[in-house]
Amino acid sequence: MFRVLSWSSCHSTTWPRLLWILWVWLSPCSSVHQHSHPHSIKIPGDITLGGLFPVHARGHAGVPCGEIKKEKGIHRLEAMLYALDQINSDPELLPNITLGARILDTCSRDTYALEQSLTFVQALIQKDTSDIRCSNGEQPIIRKPERVVGVIGASGSSVSIMVANVLRLFEIPQISYASTAPELSDNNRYDFFSRVVPPDSYQAQAMVDIVKALGWNYVSTLASEGNYGESGVDAFVQISREAGGLCIAQSLKIPREPKLGEFDKIIKRLMETPNARGVIIFAHEDDIKQVLEAASKSNLTGQFKFVGSDSWGAKSSPILDQEEVAEGAVTILPKRASIEGFDQYFTTRSLENNRRNIWFAEFWEDDFRCKLTRPGIKIDPEKKKCTGEQERISRDSHYEQEGKVQFVIDAVYAMAHALHNMHQDLCPGATGVCDKMDPVEGRLLLSYIHSVNFNGSAGTAVLFNENGDAPGRYDIFQYQMTNTTNPGYRVIGQWTNNLRLNVEEMQWTGGSRQIPDSVCSFPCRSGERKKMVKGVPCCWHCELCDGYQFQADEFNCEMCPFDMRPTLNRTACRPTPIIKLEWHSPWAVIPLFLAILGILATLSVIITFIRFNDTPIVRAAGRELSYVLLTGIFLIYFITFLMIAEPGTVVCAFRRLLLGLGMCITYSAMLTKTNRIYRIFEQGKKSVTPPKFISPTSQLMITFILISVQVVGVFIWFGVMPPHTIVDYEEQRPPNPELARGILKCDIADLSLICCLSYSIVLMVTCTVYAVKSRGVPETFNEAKPIGFTMYTTCIVWLAFVPIFFGTAQSTEKMFIQTTTLTVSMSLSASVSLGMLYIPKFYVIIFHPEQNVQKRKRSFKAVVQAATMSSRLSQKSISDKQNGETKIEPDRTQ
Repeated sequence: MFRVLSWSSCHSTTWPRLLWILWVWLSPCSSVHQHSHPHSIKIPGDITLGGLFPVHARGHAGVPCGEIKKEKGIHRLEAMLYALDQINSDPELLPNITLGARILDTCSRDTYALEQSLTFVQALIQKDTSDIRCSNGEQPIIRKPERVVGVIGASGSSVSIMVANVLRLFEIPQISYASTAPELSDNNRYDFFSRVVPPDSYQAQAMVDIVKALGWNYVSTLASEGNYGESGVDAFVQISREAGGLCIAQSLKIPREPKLGEFDKIIKRLMETPNARGVIIFAHEDDIKQVLEAASKSNLTGQFKFVGSDSWGAKSSPILDQEEVAEGAVTILPKRASIEGFDQYFTTRSLENNRRNIWFAEFWEDDFRCKLTRPGIKIDPEKKKCTGEQERISRDSHYEQEGKVQFVIDAVYAMAHALHNMHQDLCPGATGVCDKMDPVEGRLLLSYIHSVNFNGSAGTAVLFNENGDAPGRYDIFQYQMTNTTNPGYRVIGQWTNNLRLNVEEMQWTGGSRQIPDSVCSFPCRSGERKKMVKGVPCCWHCELCDGYQFQADEFNCEMCPFDMRPTLNRTACRPTPIIKLEWHSPWAVIPLFLAILGILATLSVIITFIRFNDTPIVRAAGRELSYVLLTGIFLIYFITFLMIAEPGTVVCAFRRLLLGLGMCITYSAMLTKTNRIYRIFEQGKKSVTPPKFISPTSQLMITFILISVQVVGVFIWFGVMPPHTIVDYEEQRPPNPELARGILKCDIADLSLICCLSYSIVLMVTCTVYAVKSRGVPETFNEAKPIGFTMYTTCIVWLAFVPIFFGTAQSTEKMFIQTTTLTVSMSLSASVSLGMLYIPKFYVIIFHPEQNVQKRKRSFKAVVQAATMSSRLSQKSISDKQNGETKIEPDRTQ
């Protein structure tokens, strides 16, 4: 019934239904042909170009078309008409050939655009109407349609894709001025499609670069359902994944036919990830407007920072009445310039001189907010009446050239240059269209389109690559409200294969210059490591390197060496301060005070004894052993200074030597004395013969033998483990490393210390045992009982010392407490010995010299008899008291 002249891919199974629609739509008796395309503009010419523009917005509730789009629709449509006028008046370009046009409204809807674009293929279908009759039986009148050689458009990518699928079947080249979907770069599927704007793959790369330049790494994406939005977001996600360092919090989609409350749900979803304040939006103009309205309705002004694609660009319509929500939005637009010639052309348009634009009257009413009079239609009295003569564009209404005007002009010129070059090659010297160009072969014209290279309306080169794409050149805008009277878009950078962004010129909500954050996790502070969230490389938790750890790298903490502690910011380790017991420390003051008093007292006694060396009291005290014992007491006091002095090899050696030696000398002398007394009186009970080794010389020999055991043991210790200092970092290592200290001390462990003192303790205990055994010695024998009291008190002191010494082993002040406890205990034990044994004698010698006289000498036998009698009388007296009797018997032993 009909035949397609130039058909490609006829084997496709997806098109039979479309061809049936074509046949019905092109049927001669169809109502469509009862009038001449009331929704299109027809410009006559030798060669006709098609045009597709979103003159109206998408309709609602089943209505195909909505309100008029002044900028995106009328401005762009007029740009094509302006370009045709310029070309037709140019004697150098297509001389003697007039370009005509058939311009259609897509109503921003791909299905409606497909229906409208079928107009372009009418002439390519030959219809056999011999057997067709109209309802009245007459033969139809066939009006020969004009042949469209190429199409300028469409605007939206989803519309272009839908139309391109039809146009390629009829080999009609198509040049878009605004479609940027990456899918259209597929030369196998859309081989007859070209565009003067760069694809979204370039745009997506530019947007990724912008996001990174702003320091963002966590953003959400928002796309209008369809090829433009979804392909743009897919390209953005793919590029960001390849670049790394950028994570997508959410990828949301705006339905083609959004339901009531749909945009409120989208805003609510975006708020589920509040840290992702950056929103990458590939959406249609109407969707952008409703997103901003929903954000404003939710009182989220300033929460989201939008990075908009070229569909937002520098248009005022998407942000109308929502300027505060849009403040700070960064948008991208293919690099363009305002075409002054178009401004002059458009601002002089009126209802009288622009009758060829069938939608201009509707634009006029919307632009001037007035109403034109029409036959049979009453004017709303509340609306102003349009005069059509007094109103002037730009004077009586706001006018700003739409961003894609330049590309519409360049697209028309690209088609014209291709036709011009084709005419020169096929029709050299011919005037008008020659036979070789009648009709124009679509595939040949496409090759000429891909070969054009000329300076466009903005002075930049217009050319295409092998996929029909233009090179990527973008301007970066930001919507700024510098003051309430002059808000607007400001150019803040460019992108041509790489980004040049003037961050210092950017302004955000309230005029702030501080770039808002859009990160999943903020950078960890010094001393904190990142603990990554599984599956989200831009999200992490910050964990402090605690205790003695420092931050080894971004993700790990490591322990400092044992002799170091972390710095305040925990980025490195520093040496742990080394301390020692200072002379002015409170832990040292009391031991030093006691030691100084003890040394002074000891020296006073020694000097007094030396001065009164031959007096009875000194002689009775046993001069030789007394000097030995006083030397031991002096050394006990003196060891306090060695324990507090700064540790060194010499100091540590003397500590080992004198720590136990002073006590050893003292208790060796006491033990010798108590043993001598005990042996004398025990021997006296048996015979009058004095026991052996009770002479002063023997006593000294016994004492020095006992002392030599301690000295030999210390020198063996020297040989096994030479004295040296260590720094103990474990003793003062509390949870807070700032309080950590290394303690400089001698290498004497607690066990070694006890071993050093153990021999002296054995001597002390043995001496105490003899003191207990000698408790029955008469009071007149003045050495026994003071020694006994001395030993009892000393044992109490050292019994108190042990739990204090070992009970502080876990304390951070261990060394100081133990040193103080040890020195005080030793000073107390020395003071007890000095006070019990020698201070009374010192008192008598100094203050009661009359008592320091020689008494009648008695023989050893008399002494023993007297002591024995005294002992028996004492025992008898105790026995009588227990029996209730008090009876004195004469001593019969005498």
